[in-house]
Amino acid sequence: MSTLRVTAERLTVHPHPDADALELAQVGLFRAVVAKGAYRTGDWAVYIPENALLPDALIEELGLTGRLAGSRRNRVKAIRLRGEVSQGIVCRPRALAGRDLEADHGADADYAAELGITKWVPEVPVHMGGEVVAAPDLIRWIEVENAKRYPDAFTPGEPVVATEKIHGTACLYTLVAATGEEFVSSKGHGSRNLALARAEDNLYWRSVAVHGVPEAARRLAARFGADRVGVFGEVFGTGVQDLGYGEQGRSERPGYAVFDIRLDVGGALAWIDAADLAGVLAEVGLPAAPELYSGPYDEAALFGAAQGEETWSGRAAHLREGVVVRPARERYSAVLGGRAIAKFVSDAYLTRKGGTEYE
Repeated sequence: MSTLRVTAERLTVHPHPDADALELAQVGLFRAVVAKGAYRTGDWAVYIPENALLPDALIEELGLTGRLAGSRRNRVKAIRLRGEVSQGIVCRPRALAGRDLEADHGADADYAAELGITKWVPEVPVHMGGEVVAAPDLIRWIEVENAKRYPDAFTPGEPVVATEKIHGTACLYTLVAATGEEFVSSKGHGSRNLALARAEDNLYWRSVAVHGVPEAARRLAARFGADRVGVFGEVFGTGVQDLGYGEQGRSERPGYAVFDIRLDVGGALAWIDAADLAGVLAEVGLPAAPELYSGPYDEAALFGAAQGEETWSGRAAHLREGVVVRPARERYSAVLGGRAIAKFVSDAYLTRKGGTEYE
């Protein structure tokens, strides 16, 4: 899930191809449907992204009462309006009247707190939960931003690798090589340096055990001389989320695929390069997230790779969530202020009905 930031943005306005009274206001590569004539190209406005929770007063002010997602009808979600995908809300809230939005953009201002907007955090089902313990040595996962929000995160033509983004629940595993201590956590718990207490009936612990993650981590520690090994995988299947990939998530052997490895060598943390990851995983016997694209960074090609049907099952069982893109060789991104990594999400996934979004 992406970071929540409510920001001032300069708009590019496009005609709606199938609605005379609507237009499309573009922010980065996101497009939000707006009333025709409300904005012109070059105007500044506030952009509220997906998965933002809006206070009731702001919902009423924007004329969105009863039109948002969630049980309280207060969550921003991608929708399709007259054939066009609308992601996020473009607006000028009264609370910011008189503000210099262009100057705020230059100062990198975030209006979320000022407007009472918070980030939606998915619920955790009972079968994914458990007792938590402190885990100071856990290697955390990071938030992966949407490429539509940060279109300049990559350089056109630079070598990249895109793997299928599987819709499940992120499973964090850390091995401390010197002591053999192990930590298993979800993304949400891991962000707070918490791990799940070992339990045979816990989805995450069961997944790492049956797929041989501890043994593979020990081999990785020996090969790279690592003090800690972080293995990041997706646990999935029927019973985990609404997309099953032909796996039974609540069976003795849930679906599991590794999408990243991070190593602590002498106190320095480093990711295994995307160009090498599949080979390293094959050596230690861990299943890898399917690679869907490898080549020069091409925005159109990667948007295309994000669409279509899933590939894990080999049977195109349902729609594809999208892809995660990394440089072939790890690098820092000044645009993202950290690791260069972003996701392209399929339109069909965003606008599907009855979807689940558990942590």
